[in-house]
Amino acid sequence: MKQWFKKQAVKAMVKWTQSMNNQRGEGFVDTAVKILMAVVIGALVLAGLYLLFGETILPTLTQRIREMFNYRG
Repeated sequence: MKQWFKKQAVKAMVKWTQSMNNQRGEGFVDTAVKILMAVVIGALVLAGLYLLFGETILPTLTQRIREMFNYRG
């Protein structure tokens, strides 16, 4: 049992050493900037769709629906 704990400790130490020597460059700041960019771009897209539907599509849609049901047969 003592040997098993010793092996686990060595594995953990090797994993920790590898993670500390990692030169990949993916850090917290990079991830935060990516998330912030995604949120800003998503907000711009939603605002554009809101303006498009609010001023262009919905008024013509309601007008067409009124014309469709306002027939005099």
